[in-house]
Amino acid sequence: MAYLGVDCSLTGRRWVGPGVEHERLAEAMVQQTGQPRALCGVLARLGVPLEEVAGYLDPKLRDLLPDPRTLRDMEAASSRLVAAVTRRERVAIFADYDVDGGTSAALLIDWFGQMGLEPTLYVPDRIDEGYGPNEPAMAQLAAAHDLIVCVDCGTLSHGPIAAAAAADVIVLDHHLAGETLPECVAVVNPNRQDEDGALAHLCAAAVVFLALVDAGRQMRAAGKRGPDLMAMLDLVALATVADVAPLRGVNRALVRQGLNVMAGRSRPGLVALSDVARVDTAPTSYHLGFVLGPRINAGGRIGRADLGARLLACRDPHEAKSLADKLDQLNGERREVEEAVRAAALAQAEERGFDAPLVWAAGEGWHPGVVGIVASRLKERTNRPAIVIGMDGDEGKGSGRSVSGVDLGASIQKLAAEGLLIKGGGHKMAAGLTVARDKLEAAMERLTELLAKQGAGLGGAADLSLDGTLMPGAASVDLCEGIEKAGPFGAGAPAPRFAFPEMRVGFAKQVGAGHLKVSFDDGLGVRIDAIAFGAFDGPLGAALSDHKGKRFHVAGRIEINEWNGRRSVQLRLEDAAEA
Repeated sequence: MAYLGVDCSLTGRRWVGPGVEHERLAEAMVQQTGQPRALCGVLARLGVPLEEVAGYLDPKLRDLLPDPRTLRDMEAASSRLVAAVTRRERVAIFADYDVDGGTSAALLIDWFGQMGLEPTLYVPDRIDEGYGPNEPAMAQLAAAHDLIVCVDCGTLSHGPIAAAAAADVIVLDHHLAGETLPECVAVVNPNRQDEDGALAHLCAAAVVFLALVDAGRQMRAAGKRGPDLMAMLDLVALATVADVAPLRGVNRALVRQGLNVMAGRSRPGLVALSDVARVDTAPTSYHLGFVLGPRINAGGRIGRADLGARLLACRDPHEAKSLADKLDQLNGERREVEEAVRAAALAQAEERGFDAPLVWAAGEGWHPGVVGIVASRLKERTNRPAIVIGMDGDEGKGSGRSVSGVDLGASIQKLAAEGLLIKGGGHKMAAGLTVARDKLEAAMERLTELLAKQGAGLGGAADLSLDGTLMPGAASVDLCEGIEKAGPFGAGAPAPRFAFPEMRVGFAKQVGAGHLKVSFDDGLGVRIDAIAFGAFDGPLGAALSDHKGKRFHVAGRIEINEWNGRRSVQLRLEDAAEA
């Protein structure tokens, strides 16, 4: 039965509330813990057992951090890192151009730097070189270095790593592996086929962090002291959220502790980027994923590929400000390019149809740096896996995003193995590919078939899941702070949403580029202010602006709004339905 009777909201969604079992568990939590009912409802939905509530609200990294050596090749990798420091070797870091690659590189640059070594950073150009190691770059690095560490890439790079035979190579990665691994010192990857999958949810930066943890243990055993790794968790947190890794288990603890580190504002690069992005409150997972992450990515998307990693590793505040300003400028340019590609891709995909198991679009000259973001927009719009490809000459480079329960990376790898793609890889929720123009249609047809077998395309618009109802008087700052303790929220742990029933619209005004600022009251004089981003891109903005006195059930996420030193609760409005 639809929650509050909403079978089809203004955005076309069915509202789904908590199940009977969740309600029972939430009531038991209220009685035994004394926590607010709304918070207990969130904990019940997240699957937190009654006896673990206290520990969940205050997670300790020491209790959740796995033994690094549960990952294959870890001892060989960490020993080689320590040896490089001991022997004062020449080290190069080959990193991917996204946030996970940049933070992974910065972690190693920071660690080696504190040990007195200055590694060479190499980030391939997205357009000229593409993803991952290539033979010319690896051969060149091997000729001038003793050790090359590939981060957030390298697991499938047999040829390029073979070309680096003059140096030792370590791979610290998390992308899906093939049946065979490159010949090198170590391939540490929780998504190797001979791993048990227990740590498959780690991003590359978390894998790097575990390698540094093991290296630190070796150094302590030898009577030496290494860098403070806890101070590096800001980078791990940023990567975990920006790479959309599920926020459960150790990932949740890494992000929680990393946000605390970031609040201390000790890393010049992140301080400069936060300032240019006008982040003037304690950072949250939202800031990592939607404010800082896109700016760091902007260099790899449409500017110099190494800008993000250089900013994160930067120690000089003046240089950091210059890099942050450049990335902020590039991010603005990226948004303009993205909007043009988004409009064209949406029109093409809509013409092809939104009801297939795969939604895809391909266009001439679409910038490779934004196709992944546009694929994400298509996925959100249709609740289906999406692929967007930029064609250039005889080839196209594309990126895809998936929905829960559909492994896109494995399907892309299968296509590559079948010869329908020039190359391709990734993980469950995201993947990249290169395809020949004359095989484009066949490749997309085969991919559609593979995804259909996994159940893609069976549903309509995604249901809106709600944690319960609230009235404006109950939506307090204290409640928001309590709910934050159940976070951080993100992939695998969606932020809580609440419904406010029978609301009257007070003030309503369009602001900015299609956003809606609105206030609601419960008929008893208690009001809550709300903001609905992009409300006028669909029916939500017009319906609430021209409300004609109607009452609405409204739904969204409650958050603390700070303005001129005053803290109040604001509803981030996502949906509404006539009451």
